[in-house]
Amino acid sequence: MPIKTYNPTTPGRRGMSSQDFDEITTKKPLRSLLVKKTRGNGRNNQGRITTRHKGGGAKKFYRLVNFKLAEGVTATIEHIEYDPNRSARIARIKESNGTYHYILASAGMKVGQAITSGEEASIENGNRLPLKNIPVGSTIHAIELKPGKGAQLVRSA
Repeated sequence: MPIKTYNPTTPGRRGMSSQDFDEITTKKPLRSLLVKKTRGNGRNNQGRITTRHKGGGAKKFYRLVNFKLAEGVTATIEHIEYDPNRSARIARIKESNGTYHYILASAGMKVGQAITSGEEASIENGNRLPLKNIPVGSTIHAIELKPGKGAQLVRSA
C-alpha cells in the first residue's frame, strides 16, 4: 500500500502524506456483506448521556470479513476494496457456486486471480494452507491458533 506525498505548496501541505488508492478497483461495497455499526452516542449502560457532543455523524458500516474460509474452496478475486475499519485492503471473492466473501487482500493480489484453500493448495500469494506446508521465510498473515477457528493473529495483511 503506497503512500502519496505532496509538494509543499502551502505551509499546511508541507510534510503532508496520504494513502494511494490506485489498487482499489471499486467504490461501492457489496450490500449483503455490510452490517450497520452502532454507536453509543455518549450513553452509558443505563441509556443516559454521560458524555456530551457525541451524537450525529455519517452512518458507518462494518464489512463482514471471512477469516475461516472452508477447506477445498476455489474462488476468484472480483474486486480489491477499501475498508475504513482496518489498515489492510479487502478483496471481494466469488466462489464457484456464486457466493461472495470478503477476505484480507495480501500484497500483490490481482483481480481475476484464483484462490484456493486447503492442504493441497499451491504456494502462491493469497492461498490458504497449513503452516507446515509454507516454506520458511515466507510472508504470512491471518494465522489460526486452532485449526478451523479462524484467523486470530496478524489480521492486517
